[in-house]
Amino acid sequence: MAATLAELQSMDLSLVEDARSLAGHDYGPITPLLNDDSISEVMVNGPSQVYIERNGQLIQAEVAFAGEEELVRVIREIAAFVGRRVDDDSPMVDARLPDGSRVNAIIPPLALDGASLTIRKFSRDPYTVADLVSFGTLTAEAAAFLEACVRARFNVLVSGGTGSGKTTTLNVLSSFIPDNERVVTIEDAAELQLRQPHKVRLESRPARIDGTGRITIRDLVVNSLRMRPDRIVIGECRSGEALDMLQAMNTGHDGSLTTIHANSPRDTLARLETLVLMSGVDLPQRAIREQIASAIQLIVQQSRLRDGSRRITNVTEIVGREGDTITLQDVFLFEETGLDGNGRITGKLNPTGIRPNAMARIYSKRIPIAPALSALYPDRKAPDFTVGVRR
Repeated sequence: MAATLAELQSMDLSLVEDARSLAGHDYGPITPLLNDDSISEVMVNGPSQVYIERNGQLIQAEVAFAGEEELVRVIREIAAFVGRRVDDDSPMVDARLPDGSRVNAIIPPLALDGASLTIRKFSRDPYTVADLVSFGTLTAEAAAFLEACVRARFNVLVSGGTGSGKTTTLNVLSSFIPDNERVVTIEDAAELQLRQPHKVRLESRPARIDGTGRITIRDLVVNSLRMRPDRIVIGECRSGEALDMLQAMNTGHDGSLTTIHANSPRDTLARLETLVLMSGVDLPQRAIREQIASAIQLIVQQSRLRDGSRRITNVTEIVGREGDTITLQDVFLFEETGLDGNGRITGKLNPTGIRPNAMARIYSKRIPIAPALSALYPDRKAPDFTVGVRR
């Protein structure tokens, strides 16, 4: 018997979401992999080669499709599930499933060795800063510093390679935004899971088959400026929207956060320059660097190490310019100490001993900070009650 409207409205929303997720559907041999919460990614390189990522390690799964036809059927079924299609006219699809999982598929003739399917599974319980500290991704002191910087409305870039954990770190940094601020998030495929009550989530849209209807990240960044945001969080900066983002940061929209693909803090600056040039606006290099130096205060470098672990390796301040060169200083730096008995890299994100310029602004804004951070960087303007005391 069909459920009445009242019964449907009274259903637990989490149950409805489960019904609209990958779970509970038959997707051939990869179905148990999709239902396994310990697996974060499923990668199909043709019908006979399936890999998974578990605990940061890539492992070949002992499953295979019966043939190319079955794999293409599964791809088409997933695409249809989100209102898309995969055929000769549209041989690629990149989409977000209703449960948040990210799907990319490509079929022959573009995929030479058979159809390829990649599914990055959505985490129902996103990691918190406490989780990242327990994993060794960062230390309590570094976490306290980043929290203070976000609360003091610093503009922060999270940089790193593919699969290094940038989105997870961005999500954690976003959790430090106060609940009384209006947050606008902009993503290609919505992955951020902000807990703030006052948020607007925007997602770009690919072009239709005829090439019309495309809405880019840049379009959404420009539109977001008219939405009275207190914070703008961009899932990934990858093209000409970099210029609009920098201009927004330099015109009162401070406290913005985004990620970018780069292998080091210095590479991040070069990458950002390149993205600004992709905007089509002809700006001299000096003007671009002036924009970057005045807009960005902090770079958080994320890396996936050779053992598969994801670590924050640099927390770096942009401190200004010397001529045409943007000057940087590391506040925290990951120091590798060796390997444990399981072959995992050991090490710690240690303070470099340089007092960050950020602390003056944090103290002046009276941002509450953790005792560990105040012990590491005491307030220089606080009264010293030991002066004149006899010992």
